[in-house]
Amino acid sequence: MNATILLLPGLYGSGPGHWQSLWEAALPQAQRVQQRDWNAPLRAEWVAQLDAAVRAASGPVVFAAHSLGCVTAVWWAAMHGAEAHARRVAGALLVAPPDVERTEAPAAVRGFGPMPLAPLPFPSIAVASSDDPWCALPRARAWAEGWGAQWQELGARGHLNADSGLGDWPQGQRWLNQLAANE
Repeated sequence: MNATILLLPGLYGSGPGHWQSLWEAALPQAQRVQQRDWNAPLRAEWVAQLDAAVRAASGPVVFAAHSLGCVTAVWWAAMHGAEAHARRVAGALLVAPPDVERTEAPAAVRGFGPMPLAPLPFPSIAVASSDDPWCALPRARAWAEGWGAQWQELGARGHLNADSGLGDWPQGQRWLNQLAANE
């Protein structure tokens, strides 16, 4: 894979056992998009950091987003998808998008709503679990349809984070490689 993998963690970042952290350590082309504050996210800041990372890339990029990172990616596409540098994005792996609009959502993430529903300007794969505590499966599936994303359901695996037992998640890497092949 020649593309730069931009890792987009969610609220609180991704800890050491998270598949994103394992990919960051193992894949030389992977880099985490750093946020100023992982615990008190601001949509404008997070989207601006992602935009800066895409602009700084010297070639094609693919997004590997988890949770609030997915919402950041779709907001970035809504705000910057028509700009010339957006053509560098070969695809996005959108894993466990959270429902930032539900009343039980943490106050810190509600500023990321409403969820953009326009088709993404790049190929994408949306992955969800049937028992994700942060999003009902029908809601995630509806978003995937709106984004024009390929849909993948992993069964009862929780929030598809370190607690889900995915390890370095070979299936996720295969999907990422599939997206990078679009470069």
